[in-house]
Amino acid sequence: MKSDMLLEIKQYGDQVLRVACAKVEKVELEHNTLAVNMLETMYAAQGIGLAAPQVGLGIQLVVIDIPEDEDEAATKKITVNGEEKDMRSVMPLVFVNPELEPYGDEEFCTEGCLSVRDIRCQVSRPTRVRARLQKLDGRILEIDCGGLLARCLQHECDHLKGVLFTDRVSSAAKVTLGKRLKRMLSGR
Repeated sequence: MKSDMLLEIKQYGDQVLRVACAKVEKVELEHNTLAVNMLETMYAAQGIGLAAPQVGLGIQLVVIDIPEDEDEAATKKITVNGEEKDMRSVMPLVFVNPELEPYGDEEFCTEGCLSVRDIRCQVSRPTRVRARLQKLDGRILEIDCGGLLARCLQHECDHLKGVLFTDRVSSAAKVTLGKRLKRMLSGR
């Protein structure tokens, strides 16, 4: 299915980014079209992940595509439904109704977001994730991964709960960040 419709990426301050999203009860043709449009929008914005609330929809749908040049050696091999696979074999990753179980040591890494333009922050997250993801065709993927994919899954699934990466920075960073975020709001 081909579509060339770029969607508007909602920016910091838009209330849709703070809403807990509804589960997708039944995948319809419109969800497939939405996923294609979200991927195209994400690629055009040079991102690696995009969640439905970022395009104004309060549903649990996410697209992720980590380019080969951005995945580290440790991330290339993941476990999918009990089998070791190359991460590229599941990209682009399009899913609804995710269930995540982050685990492992906490690690700081710089994150950015297509909905919080021009701000990058150090965010601490667990290094690994076990995820149960429903693909649009109904198949279930059970993934165990680390590295950039684990971080991206956590970041995008936070969007489905109304949580932004800026909510996860340290208290000290929030003071500095607060001023920049207020300027973003006043520029809207």
